[in-house]
Amino acid sequence: MEKIVKFYPAYDKRNPDPSKNYGIHGVDLRMILKGEKGAVQFVLYTNWHLPYVQEELNKNAIGKDLYYISSLNPLPADLGYHSLTPTYEGQSICTESCEYLDGKPCYYDRSGLNAERIYEVLLNEGSDGVWRELEKYYNELFTN
Repeated sequence: MEKIVKFYPAYDKRNPDPSKNYGIHGVDLRMILKGEKGAVQFVLYTNWHLPYVQEELNKNAIGKDLYYISSLNPLPADLGYHSLTPTYEGQSICTESCEYLDGKPCYYDRSGLNAERIYEVLLNEGSDGVWRELEKYYNELFTN
C-alpha cells in the first residue's frame, strides 16, 4: 500500500465579474492510501488562507455570529474512494483519468459526514491513526 500526503495551496480567485469569480479557499490536506484495487482518501479543509485573506476574514469576524467564526476552523470534508470498478449498481465513471489510479478511469464516492470520525482520529492519534483507519476503510471496500 502506498501512502500519499498532499497539501493543495490556498487561493484567492475573486473577481468582480461573476463568471470569473471562483472565491477563496484555504489549504487542503489530503491523505490517500493507494492499493491494487483503488485508493481511499481523507480530506481536511484546513481553512489556512493566504495571509492577506486571513487578515480580511479576521476583521470580518468581529461582531459576527458563531456560525461565521466556526467557518474559519478546520473542516473534515471527505472520506472517499477512487475505484477501478463500480461499487454499487448504476455508479458512473467520475473521471476518465484519475491521478490516484495511474490515469485509469475512476468510480468515485465520498462522505463529508464520515470524514468527521477520521478528523477525531487525527486530533487524538495523529497520522498513524488516520492511516490505520484508511487501511480499514480500504479493506472494507475492496477486499470483502
